[in-house]
Amino acid sequence: MSSSLDQPTGAPAISRPRVNAARLAVLLVFALNGATFATWASRIPNVRDELGLAPGQLGLLLLFISAGSLIALPLSGRVTPAIGAQAAVRYGSIIGCFGMVLAGFATDLLRAPVVVATGMFLIGLGIGFWDVSMNLEGATVEHLWGKTVMPHFHAAFSLGTVVSALIGAGMAKLEVSVSWHLLVGAILIVATNIWASAKFLPRGVEAAEEVAASEQAETAEAAAPVSARSAWTEPRTLLVGLVTMVAAFTEGTANDWMSVALVDGYHLPAWAGVLGFATFLTFMTLGRVSGVKLLDRYGRVPTLRVMFLLAMAGSLLVIFGTTPLAFIGAAIWGFGVSLGFPVGMSAAADEPARAAQRLSVVATISYTAFLAGPPLLGFLGDHVGVLRAFLVVSAALVPALLLLPVMREPAALTANTDTTRE
Repeated sequence: MSSSLDQPTGAPAISRPRVNAARLAVLLVFALNGATFATWASRIPNVRDELGLAPGQLGLLLLFISAGSLIALPLSGRVTPAIGAQAAVRYGSIIGCFGMVLAGFATDLLRAPVVVATGMFLIGLGIGFWDVSMNLEGATVEHLWGKTVMPHFHAAFSLGTVVSALIGAGMAKLEVSVSWHLLVGAILIVATNIWASAKFLPRGVEAAEEVAASEQAETAEAAAPVSARSAWTEPRTLLVGLVTMVAAFTEGTANDWMSVALVDGYHLPAWAGVLGFATFLTFMTLGRVSGVKLLDRYGRVPTLRVMFLLAMAGSLLVIFGTTPLAFIGAAIWGFGVSLGFPVGMSAAADEPARAAQRLSVVATISYTAFLAGPPLLGFLGDHVGVLRAFLVVSAALVPALLLLPVMREPAALTANTDTTRE
């Protein structure tokens, strides 16, 4: 990846310290995004108990977060370039955190699943806009920085989830109400997010990246603007989306169900189940931090092949192990799945001029895993238990392993006959 600090004629001059400031800001915004999700996810067992939900009912309730994100993601491909990543991140955090507060108070005060579902829909809607916009800013920073840094951004997301999950475990242990926990968390997240996003790159840098990419294109046809619709017709983009979807399913299933599976399957208290969830998140963070060197040394495809096999092995340990082995399996699962989603985002943004549209497509496909995952796991959980329902994770990784060649770096793709150009 070559540095883009030398901007084309007429583009805003971006100094290295300015790009570094934006890089640190993106790291913090990713961490806050993860904190938002895990603040809610860490209290799922308590919400389940407060509302008296069976696994299938909980799965349907979790579906509303995914539905909100699935609506936001395709729209964000158009909205984010229009209003800028900074504004999209801020609006997304406000919407998502408002939904979190609504869901918390609806759980404690109203005991109303319908109102909780409305709050969860807003959580998903806000996180969906926030997700694409922060990845777009991250891709711009990555191109300007000249090194692979996207996994570090997603490591920050995971670190945010770890910290929030541990806080959530403490809140559950101390029997702090869901509503007050989520209210305080939401206020801190929104305030910090507004402060951090002020360091994003100035508007116009994304356009400069597009100009630079267009000037370097081999033909005028390759340099032509890409509409959101045309990105949906690119075979490679769709296949990258499918691989990323499996990674999202493997990651999201653990995010939503790990604590419940350990509580129900191994008869642990709620706080211990959340610690299992935190174990998964901790090792996913470690995988993303260390994964940059692995990717730079061995490339995307060999690295992901080993990681996906580890995720499969870890999920099987969680399912069939004893309590200690289940925690070890959660660690291996988290480490193994750590790179799938960030590499999918990098693969979608390989060409800066097409990054926004392709990121939107890949993110939308990926989030169908979050849409289908909760009810699927809930339905299976009603029949075989949540722990055994995790077998679908191991099965889903098999086709993803076969499709991994589509994730090759741009240089490899240029010589590959599967490369798709408009």
